[in-house]
Amino acid sequence: MAFHFPFRPTLRFSIGHRLFVSVLLAILAVAAGAVFLLRQNVLASFGDYAVGIELDRLDELSAALARQYRSHGGWTFIPADGRQAWIARELARLQRVREGGLPAAPPGPAAPSLPAAAAGPAAALPADPPAPPAPPAPPPPPPLSAPRVLAADVDPVAGPLSLPRRITLFDAGGSYLAGRPPGAIPLARRAIESGGRTVGWIGVARGARPSDAMAYAFLEQLHSSLWLIFAAAVGLSALAAIGLARHFRRPIGALEDGARKLADGRFETRLPVTRSDELGDLARHFNALASRLQGAEDARRQWVADTSHELRTPLAVLRAQLEALQDGVRSATPDTLDAMLRQVLALNKLIDELYALARADVGALDCRPLPLDLWQLACGQLDAFAERLGAAGLALDIGPAPAHGTVLADPDRMRQVLDNLLENSLRYTAPGGRVALHAQAGHGRLQLHLDDSAPGVPDAALARLGERFYRIDASRSRAHGGAGLGLALCRRLLEAQGAALAFGQSPLGGLRVTISIPTLKETA
Repeated sequence: MAFHFPFRPTLRFSIGHRLFVSVLLAILAVAAGAVFLLRQNVLASFGDYAVGIELDRLDELSAALARQYRSHGGWTFIPADGRQAWIARELARLQRVREGGLPAAPPGPAAPSLPAAAAGPAAALPADPPAPPAPPAPPPPPPLSAPRVLAADVDPVAGPLSLPRRITLFDAGGSYLAGRPPGAIPLARRAIESGGRTVGWIGVARGARPSDAMAYAFLEQLHSSLWLIFAAAVGLSALAAIGLARHFRRPIGALEDGARKLADGRFETRLPVTRSDELGDLARHFNALASRLQGAEDARRQWVADTSHELRTPLAVLRAQLEALQDGVRSATPDTLDAMLRQVLALNKLIDELYALARADVGALDCRPLPLDLWQLACGQLDAFAERLGAAGLALDIGPAPAHGTVLADPDRMRQVLDNLLENSLRYTAPGGRVALHAQAGHGRLQLHLDDSAPGVPDAALARLGERFYRIDASRSRAHGGAGLGLALCRRLLEAQGAALAFGQSPLGGLRVTISIPTLKETA
C-alpha cells in the first residue's frame, strides 16, 4: 500500500520580510539598551537624589536646632540618655507644633550638658576641640559614594529604615551628638549655622539600594511605557522596511526579469543603469555579460554560416566535375582528376583546421613542448619557401640571429604556424615585393617578426585579424583563396604554448606579424 504525501513548497521569506525583522530587532535592541541603561542609572543615582530631597525636608529641623543652640549657648540641651531616639522625638515635636500651634520651645528645663566621656568610644570622628575664640573651619562633608547596606539599616519587618532613624547630628568639629550613630554608610551632610558661623552638621544616611518606593514607582511607570515603545518600534520598523524594500526590490526585480530573458535566449536585453551603489554595479556587470553573450551568439551563428559556406564551395566544384564526367561532357583526363584532387585537398585542409580549432576551444589541443631554437626553425621553414617566393617575384631578407633564441615549444605546431604565416605572405604580397624575417630577444622573451610589402592592411582591420573566417576585402580578398582560418589557427596554436600573436603595420608597406614567446631561461 503506497502512501502519497502532498508536496509542500519551501517557505519563501522575501526581502521585505527580512528587512522588517532586521529593522525591528535593531530598534528593539536600541530601546532595550536605553531602558537598561536608564534603569541602572536610576538605581545608581536615585539614592543621592532622594537624600538631597530629604535634606531639604530637614531645613525646619536645622532651624529649630540653631535656635536652641543660640538660646542655650551650645549643645547642652541634648539629653545625655536616649540620644539615638532624640532626633525622632524632636521631629515629632515639630510636627505637633505645625499641626496644633504649640509653643516652639521644648518643654522642661534644659538637660545637663554632656560629659566629655559620653561620646568617648561611640564616636567615630575625633573629639571636640577646646572652644577657641574663633573656632576653626569645620571639615568639609565627606563625598557621596555608593552605600553598603548594613543589617542595622534594615528592619526585618518594615524593610529599610525610615528617615528619622537615618539622621545623625554632629557638632562643629564633627563629634557625634545625637541620632543614628556613625557607621560605614557615608552621610550626606548639611551645615547648621548660627550667628554667621557653622555650629554643627546634620547628616542623613542613604537608604538601602534601590532607594525607597520612589525608585520602584518610577521604574514601574517606565515598565508600563515599554508597551508603547514596543508598538512604536513595530510601526517604525514596518515603515522603514516598506521604504527599504521598495528601494531595493525595484532594481532586483529588473535584474530578475533580465536574467529570465537571458535564459530564454534574448541576449539583447539590457538593464537601465540609474544607481551608483552595488546594485548599479550589478546592473553594469549584467549588461556587460549580456553583451558578451550576444557577441558569442552572433559569432556562433557566423561560424555556422561561414563553415557551411566554406564546405559547400569545394563540394560544389567536386559535384560539378563528377556530373560532367557522368554526362560525358568531360572525360576523365589527368587535368580533370588533378582539379578534383585539389578540391579534395582543400576540403581536407579546411576540415583539419576546423578540427584543430575545435580541440583548442575545449583545451584538448595536443602539444608536446621541447627545448627548441625557434630562430633556426624559422630560418629552415623560410628556406623551404624560398623557391616559391622566388617564383612569385618576391625577394627574401633574413636578419641576424638573436642572442638567445631557445624556447620551450612544440616543433610540429611551430612549423604549422610558420607555414601558415609564410603562406599568407606568399598569397597576398604583390609581385616585386619583399618578405623579411628578423628577431630580437630581451626581457626574457623572444620576438619573431615576419614583414611583407604592399598591399597593406587598414588599421581598422588589424584588430580583427585572427578571427575565424575573417577576410579583408579589396587586395587581400578571397580571390586569393583561403577560408580565413589560417591566422585564427595560428593564434590558438601559439596561445596553447604560452606564446602570443600580434599584427601591425610593416615598415615594408604590408603586414607585420609578431610571435612573442618566453625564452627557455625565463620559463625554467
